Amino acid sequence: MNTASVVIADVHPLIRAGMAAMIESDGKFTLLGQACNGSQALEMCERLQPDLVLMDMNMPDCDGVEAIGRIRARRPDAKVIVLSGHDGEEDADRSMRAGAHAYMLKSAALADLMTCIHAVLQGKKFMMPELAVRLASRIHANQLTPRERDILIHLATGMSNKVIARAAGIGVGTVKFHVKSIMAKLNVCTRTEAAMVAAKRGLVHLN
Repeated sequence: MNTASVVIADVHPLIRAGMAAMIESDGKFTLLGQACNGSQALEMCERLQPDLVLMDMNMPDCDGVEAIGRIRARRPDAKVIVLSGHDGEEDADRSMRAGAHAYMLKSAALADLMTCIHAVLQGKKFMMPELAVRLASRIHANQLTPRERDILIHLATGMSNKVIARAAGIGVGTVKFHVKSIMAKLNVCTRTEAAMVAAKRGLVHLN
């Protein structure tokens, strides 16, 4: 029986250990190695040529989206499943556009992860239903401009319009215009709501 080779790349030791135990307990997989950062993940994928990579979205030295693109560029037939702590559709969209075959939350049940792995190895795309619905409902015309995204990040930290204006190097009136546009696109009425919705969608990551 042919087995699928796997590399696990995650910054958290306990998560790596849990996934490794799951992979090794299934006779259909061969665990080739574990990486704790993006650089190590890229080196392992280049050297070991795995069929499947379980990739942490947030690596300390290499953005997950960047790593996905580099892995797929070097080995187009490799399958990549992104594991993330954020359920925002923005992160999911970026990952899938970069070439990932699936986007899974780290809070998902192991049974769901195994279902995802088997689906991906069969050549299918996979995403949890609730997140897939939210992602499908996004309207391109309502996406924030690069300037609005920058201002939203400042807004989410609680900055006033004057402070945002100084940080962005623009006038207060321009900031007000962008804030109004941001709230309209996010369909919210207050700055607090804007920050909460932005965090939920993965547009900003609040500590």
